[in-house]
Parts: sequence; C-alpha cells; structure tokens
Amino acid sequence: MNERFDMTTTNPGLSRRRFLALSGAAAGGALAVGCSPASSTNTPAAAGSSSGSAAKGTVTVMSQSGEFGPKEAKAASQALGITVKTVEYDLTKLTAMLASGNPPDVVRGMGALETPYLVARQVAENLDPYFAKSTLIKADDIDPVNDVWRYDGQKQGAGPRYGFAKDYSQDCTIWYNGGLFDAAGVTRPSPTAPMLLDELLEDGKKLTKRQGAKVSVYGLNPNGLGLFSQFAWLTDLAGGKLSADDLASVDFSSPEAQRALNWYLDYAKAGIGPTVLNPDPNGWDGPTFQAGRMASTLSGYWLGGLFSGDPKSAKVAGFAPAPQFDTSRRISPCFGGTGLWIPRASKNKDAAFAVLEWFMAGDPAKARATGGWGIPPLKSLQKLMPQKLPYQKQAYETQMAEKQYFSVMSFTPYVRQDAINTVITRELPKAIKGTTTAGQLADTLNSQINAQLADGKKRLR
Repeated sequence: MNERFDMTTTNPGLSRRRFLALSGAAAGGALAVGCSPASSTNTPAAAGSSSGSAAKGTVTVMSQSGEFGPKEAKAASQALGITVKTVEYDLTKLTAMLASGNPPDVVRGMGALETPYLVARQVAENLDPYFAKSTLIKADDIDPVNDVWRYDGQKQGAGPRYGFAKDYSQDCTIWYNGGLFDAAGVTRPSPTAPMLLDELLEDGKKLTKRQGAKVSVYGLNPNGLGLFSQFAWLTDLAGGKLSADDLASVDFSSPEAQRALNWYLDYAKAGIGPTVLNPDPNGWDGPTFQAGRMASTLSGYWLGGLFSGDPKSAKVAGFAPAPQFDTSRRISPCFGGTGLWIPRASKNKDAAFAVLEWFMAGDPAKARATGGWGIPPLKSLQKLMPQKLPYQKQAYETQMAEKQYFSVMSFTPYVRQDAINTVITRELPKAIKGTTTAGQLADTLNSQINAQLADGKKRLR
C-alpha cells in the first residue's frame, strides 16, 4: 500500500484528511521541542541481523492498525521469534512517550515531511549501521525515494538514513477519468508527455459540470497532500525556491512563488475543484472518482489500487505524468514516503530493526507490491507491481518512466508542516474571495510563517 492507507485492510471510509491527521501531517500538534529522549544505551552490536537471528525480547510498534496492526504483529512474532506488540499511532501519546524516554521501538512516519524535524530534535536513530549489515536490504536495491529519509543537518536527501519507506508515490502524477474527457470532447492526457499546468487548468474548466450553482463533476483537484508542499513544488517548477537554503524562512513574494500562487488562485476562483472554501464532502478523491464525479486529480500512483476491485473505474481510469510550467523544468516529487523509524531511546534497537527489515523487505513487502497501492521501496520488488488489467499496465509503464524525474525536496526542521498549512488554510480564503491580492497574501504568509520558523529555530538552540 501507499503512504495514505491500505484499503485492503483499512476501513474504506477513512478519509484522506483523517489519514493525514493520524499520520501527524495535519494533526495540529507537534513533537515538543526540547522533549529529546534520554541518551540511548543500546548500540547496534548485531545491527541488521536478518530474520531476527540476533533479535530477542519485545518490540512495540506504533502504527495504524490497517498498516501494522495485531495481524502483522503476530506474523512478525512468528517469523522473527520475538514478541511484537502494537499501539495505535497517536501524536500526542508519541510526544509524551518520547519526552519520558520510554518510546515505542518502531514508529510510523512520513519521511518526506518529517525527517528533518525528527533529526533536529535528536529523537530518531541513525540507521546506517543497521542497513550496512542487512542481508535483506542491499544498498544497490534501495529506490532513490528512500533518500527522503536522509538528512545531514542542512539538506534533506543527504547524510544518514533515519527511516525507510514501506511504499511511495510521486504525488503530483495524474489520474483521470477517460470517459469524462471523451464526453466533454477534451483530449486525454498523454501517458508520456507532461501537460502544461495552464493547459491542465483550462481542461479542468471544460470538464467541470454544474447543476445550478452546485458542481456535479469536478474538473480538477491539484491540492495533493498539503498546500505548502504543493506551493513549494509549483515554485520550483517556475524556476525558484519557496524556502531559503537554510530552511529558516520562506518567500512567497518572489516572481516564481507569485506564479505558483496565481496559478492556484486561478484554479480556486474558477470553482472547478475542492478548495478550503468548498471542500469535497467525501474528504478525499477516491469515492468521488469512483462515482464518476472527478475528471482529474494529482493523487499519485497509489490511487490506482482502488480501481482493481472496481471494474467501472478500471475501465475509464488513465494515468499521466506530473504536469509542469513552460520553463522546461520537470520535477515529480514525493511528499509522503511513509514508512518506519526507530527512536534513539528505544530499549531494543536490534530487534526493532529486525521488525523494520522484515516489514520492508520480507514477505509483507512482497504482498504489498502486488496490490498497486504504492511503489515498492526496493527496486527488485517493483516487477511485482500489478500489470494484469489494461489501466494497470498503462500506469506501470508511465510510472516507471516518471521515476527519472524524482528529486528530494528539502523541508524545514524548525516546524511541522501542519503548522505551516494551518496558516495557509486560514489566510487563503481571503485571496480566493478577492478581498486580498496574491501579493498581499504573500506578505501575510511570509510574516506569519517566518515568525513560526524563527521561533522554532530559537527553541532548538
């Protein structure tokens, strides 16, 4: 499955927003600054011992029950010869456990958004010594997306590994409903050539259907996993950077960032898809797409797992590369990379890594690879991705070609993304309604977000 959730084992009614809340990406809380755990006394003397050969004792995994729950704990216990327990992911509880120096041994996290934050607070263990000795996870088999779990103190994507993705998507790739495109007389997106964002927006307007003042079919949803990450990506596509090199400030006022804001405001004002003012009642794109009420969505490869058991959607679903501006820059990022990390204060790191290794590269990983709910984190497992149905074969070919355009985008270590997104969500409606301009919105966002970043940086000293 992918960074959002596993529909094969999780309640299908779980919304994307609820999922993000469970993951801590939109929970509104934060790992408390200054709550660094006690110094670790466990060293990786037998690090990376596959199949738990050197592992013993008890391991507690904090995750979602639909990803690593009691069933997985039982299987891990039997496979590794240790006792594995689970506790449901809860950010407040995790923060308290970290502060007390008695955390879970393995924790679920979103590598792309959380790694710098965790490392700066010295709560995540450097796993390089473990990976170096692993017989299941080989360096040349690791997909580059796992670099979102690396941070050298200044740049994400470099330095030690602090976690590992269980699967991933390049989150700005497009799923579209070919039947809706055909009915509207709009050319379907190419499976190989990326659309221009302005073309995508114009097509979205043509694809939108209304019943009176109410939208009955959304033409486009470009909101992704959070507005800040989307704006950072759009700004990068325009040729600029939203965050400073030191990740301690943002600038929404640059020409490139203004292009990103104005593109999004054009989308929001057109009323062709969900916004903070008019959210999708379903909470996420899956049910809306399946109901034939969403023509295109920037959701990433993972969404295709939903269609394998839905012949109606499978018949019309198509997959396309991430769009771009007319700058010739082509970037297809990952904003999730959800996986597992090990706290520095874990009392049983050897056994914790054995569990992580088994889940990421053992039988569970092979089973996940066949489901289509995300791209496996090991290159050797990617041949198992589903290609039986026509839409699966097309999506696989497009996705494999898309991989070359992935690159790690660095996120700040000073505040959590949910705090930044809260500011954007609060201020954006004024610009959508036209009571403030894009320039005024930029000034407000710069002021409030940079104040957050300055405070977060001060607290880390």
